[in-house]
Amino acid sequence: MKEKNESKAAGGNARAKALAPSERSAIAKVAAAARWGYAVTHKGNFSEAFGIDVDCYVLNDSAKTAVISQIGMAVILLNEQSGGSALPRFAKGKIISQALGAELLSRIDNPLIFKGDHAGAKGEFQGQVNGYEVGLLIDICQALIMADSRGELGSRYERIASQARIILGASAKAGIQGLVYALAGYDRTKEEVIEAYKLYVREEAREYEKEFSPELYEQWYRLYGLTKPERGRPWEFRYLTIDHIYKPLARSQGKVFNLAKASKQVNGEKGDKIHMFLSEVGVKALRTQIGKIIGIATVSDTRAEYEKYIAEKIYGQQSLDFN
Repeated sequence: MKEKNESKAAGGNARAKALAPSERSAIAKVAAAARWGYAVTHKGNFSEAFGIDVDCYVLNDSAKTAVISQIGMAVILLNEQSGGSALPRFAKGKIISQALGAELLSRIDNPLIFKGDHAGAKGEFQGQVNGYEVGLLIDICQALIMADSRGELGSRYERIASQARIILGASAKAGIQGLVYALAGYDRTKEEVIEAYKLYVREEAREYEKEFSPELYEQWYRLYGLTKPERGRPWEFRYLTIDHIYKPLARSQGKVFNLAKASKQVNGEKGDKIHMFLSEVGVKALRTQIGKIIGIATVSDTRAEYEKYIAEKIYGQQSLDFN
């Protein structure tokens, strides 16, 4: 068996030597793509803006995943520069592994592996990079903070718990993804923005659930001086729902509403509600938005005051014309 393997190796070396350098390079690139799968479209570093030498990337997958290198994740969280094994080694400690739980440990043990050179950059292939989707950093910080609040970490991990609070206070998942995009020089196109908003929309109607609180309608009746009809609701509520609830949803300027409406037209039935075509992520955003509007309405004494708050807090403008 050994002689047979040596014979195969010798034959392979001979064939490789017979190839032109360009052919060998092409074969190597194909093999690398097959092995690692992802490549980098944009690359940046936290050094200039934040003073820490940590690489960040945008990958070429459909989600345009924002990634921090495995080494960089350890530098940010642990102030540890002893190589790529620092974070997994930290996570496997008895106290920390209990704090993180099986799901986070599995994600740490399975980093994204990708081609490290910038797409389109000149020069030779730079080799393999291990990294993590940036949201993992936020999830780790949340787990550590919760464990610390329960008194499970102790004084040994006081500095790391403090660092986790700083990181969490400075960013959220969407925010840190945007930060990586900015540092890497990546500008999302209109089509990619729409794809992101599709996360809030599902193709088929989910089972009907009552999402709009009666409290919301009571406040609108009060503020707009509307009379309750014997059946149904005033036609004005349709426009208030679109303008105050759906258009600002996920800061999409109506894109989520239009996608859900289009899905309803294709897949829905008469009587279906728009919110029935939101994904679970979209429904959570909807409930949050309804809660915000009820809160604003509750503290408003007049329609003018209410619409002023809507313009400032929801749309970020001084005034809006809702007529």
